[in-house]
Amino acid sequence: GTYKAALASANCALSAAEFIAPSTVHGPRSAFALCRPPGHHAGREIAGGYCFLNNAAIAAQWLTRFGKVAILDVDYHAGNGTQDIFYNRRDVLTISIHADPSFEYPYYAGYATETGAGDGLGFHHNLPLPAGTEDAAYLQTLEQALARVREFAPAHLVVSLGMDIFSGDPLGTFKITREG
Repeated sequence: GTYKAALASANCALSAAEFIAPSTVHGPRSAFALCRPPGHHAGREIAGGYCFLNNAAIAAQWLTRFGKVAILDVDYHAGNGTQDIFYNRRDVLTISIHADPSFEYPYYAGYATETGAGDGLGFHHNLPLPAGTEDAAYLQTLEQALARVREFAPAHLVVSLGMDIFSGDPLGTFKITREG
């Protein structure tokens, strides 16, 4: 049932993108697509971390017909699949706030020095954080990311949301509180 579940999740993300598209908006210009997992470890030719289709990237790609798109990934783990998909493009800004890959999966991607290539140089940002990161440091990094999003001025923002940054999550080491 993996393919059927992955396809349903991708279709959920596409439905949310369609809901906020300029030609279909009849209310708020925001939508929440509950896709589990968000798919950020799935790349052009790879799957990993329980991700088979990259729901955030699929929605972002569809939204590019209406202008530039930014993807903000706030999962504990680096969005290596999203990085892979958009690394050479300038029409999609990708930002990933995550645990430093020197000690956390995926160990081969997510380093601050990976900033895009070709036309995409400077349009990809990894913001790795140390183990034990608490609210103040995380929120400061989030503000840096949001400043980059504002500077890019996208038509749409896609958030790849992971709840594993929460303090006590068995898959992470961050200490982000409910208040944070």
